[in-house]
Amino acid sequence: NFLITDGVDIPRIIAEAFYLASSGRPGAVLVDIPKDVLQAQTTFSWPPEMRLPGYRPVTKPHGKQVREAARLIADAKHPVLYVGGGVIKSESSPELLELAELTGIPVVTTLMARGAFPDSHTLNCGMPGMHGTVAAVAALQRSDLLITLGARFDDRVTGQLDSFAPDAKVIHADIDPAEIGKNRYADVPIVGDCKEVIVELIEAIRADLATGTTLDLTEWWAYLDGIRRTYPLSYDRPSDGALSPEYVIQAVGKLAGPDAIYCAGVGQHQMWAAQFVNYEKPRTWLNSGGLGTMGYAVPAAMGAKMGMPDTEVWAIDGDGCFQMTNQELATCALEGIPIKVALINNG
Repeated sequence: NFLITDGVDIPRIIAEAFYLASSGRPGAVLVDIPKDVLQAQTTFSWPPEMRLPGYRPVTKPHGKQVREAARLIADAKHPVLYVGGGVIKSESSPELLELAELTGIPVVTTLMARGAFPDSHTLNCGMPGMHGTVAAVAALQRSDLLITLGARFDDRVTGQLDSFAPDAKVIHADIDPAEIGKNRYADVPIVGDCKEVIVELIEAIRADLATGTTLDLTEWWAYLDGIRRTYPLSYDRPSDGALSPEYVIQAVGKLAGPDAIYCAGVGQHQMWAAQFVNYEKPRTWLNSGGLGTMGYAVPAAMGAKMGMPDTEVWAIDGDGCFQMTNQELATCALEGIPIKVALINNG
């Protein structure tokens, strides 16, 4: 955070704040500008020279850690790629796809990582956790190795930590060293940008495969495919002929298709939108995640539409969330922002 005491520093500090907010692990930055500074006259110059001597986010992973991760992958019988929002932030979905197809390892994508790996891909087991698929939960619980990429072992995924994936060793890659080992001990911690981690991991695995190493996950996939067939993602259909919210959201997803952008608030509709819309590419699913920001959907959809004017954008909202920001529909009308809204009234 920053406290500005001289107006001449405003350009530099604002530039530094935006740089901090969007680099490394993205996050909020507080800039406090007192009234006397705002009212003062000063000389404006742009672009400013930034002064962040102590800020050096590590993006390149340590080679020794990557090689150890590749060794664990070669030895694993029940590995899982546990993918979080860091993969989307680092724009490493193509590299993730290459890693998954190279190894044949099942993939689970968290709430913040929906779209990081195509839902239609046979290696995708779905979203893990309390709102996830049975296959994704089973994959994590039965795994002997978690290859964790840009995920934080959130309690909505793990449940009770001491019983989560009890037999699994953990490879944990994240650009924020504070996240590694915070909730679950990491056998192989890797600090770095997910894109660079995955690229180097692919190289290390290819080198192992060239020496005769084989990855045989036939038994593992036989188990997971059985779970997927027995417990597919489903919902109860009302007996009175009413439309269930899951059906409505699923229909929106089918009609709008995988190229549309879907934004959700917080609550049941958020989880239904994460579950019943198929996401095939990154940045087509926007939600506030662990921040739990009710009223997020409409303004997020507006921003998405302004940034991608030729893309269909949906705000999937609950009745409570919608009441918090529905006033912005007036802004949409005034400024010509043609978003679409699906209002899910669950009570």
